[in-house]
Amino acid sequence: MAVPARIKALSFTRLGAALGVAVLATFGLAGTAQAATDYVALGDSYSSGVGAGSYGNSGDCMRSANAYPQLWANAHAGTTFKFVACSGARTGDVLNQIANVTSSTTLVTVSVGGNDAGFADVMTTCTTGSDQTCVNRVNTAKTYVNNTLPGLLDNVYGKIKAKAPGAKLVVLGYPRFYTVPGSCSVGLSDTKRTAINSGSDTLASVLSARASAHGAKFVDVRGAFTGHNICSSASDYLHSLTWPIVNSYHPTVAGQRGGYYAPLVSAIG
Repeated sequence: MAVPARIKALSFTRLGAALGVAVLATFGLAGTAQAATDYVALGDSYSSGVGAGSYGNSGDCMRSANAYPQLWANAHAGTTFKFVACSGARTGDVLNQIANVTSSTTLVTVSVGGNDAGFADVMTTCTTGSDQTCVNRVNTAKTYVNNTLPGLLDNVYGKIKAKAPGAKLVVLGYPRFYTVPGSCSVGLSDTKRTAINSGSDTLASVLSARASAHGAKFVDVRGAFTGHNICSSASDYLHSLTWPIVNSYHPTVAGQRGGYYAPLVSAIG
């Protein structure tokens, strides 16, 4: 008996659908749609994007459209994004920022610790004082980073994890500021530059250890800035002493993209 054309068409449609599902399953393509990311960006000026311009209506927090959190959100369609990092933030300020983290948050990035350690005062002292005065001030900051900062970081990372147990927590570090010896013919001495870099290294070590203790991913940006920091051949990722003064020793637009965003993407996609 002949099969009506309409039934044939339905049968082939169902067969095609069934074959399509089988092919997708075979190649691991079925059910791969991912839930949208709920992303909260916490932290200080290195996360807010001071030095990278385009701050919109963010006021003194100076949240840049060129900052790595905004770049990551722009590149991941469907992301729910809360950008609350703020210039000048210390660990206590980040504890307040954590109010924006919820149980539905799936990604948190944070940079904090430099202001607690007295970064601005270190740079002022090293700019205006002698070599020995600079070295002494850096050593004082390193003592603070080794002895006091770990407990403050534990509090921050622990609070984030408590509010969003399922979230991926990513801790980003700070760059070395100088190539030593480098191309600079004026400015700080190499003794001062080396001391400042050693402070960055101490901070990276503590941030990495405390992040690991809380199951967080530490993104070390020092390598990404190598060859692009102050007194390097390129010198394009960091502002030196400049005007407006707040931009000094902060990443440029290129620094946010190449020094922060690129390592973040390499770490988490």
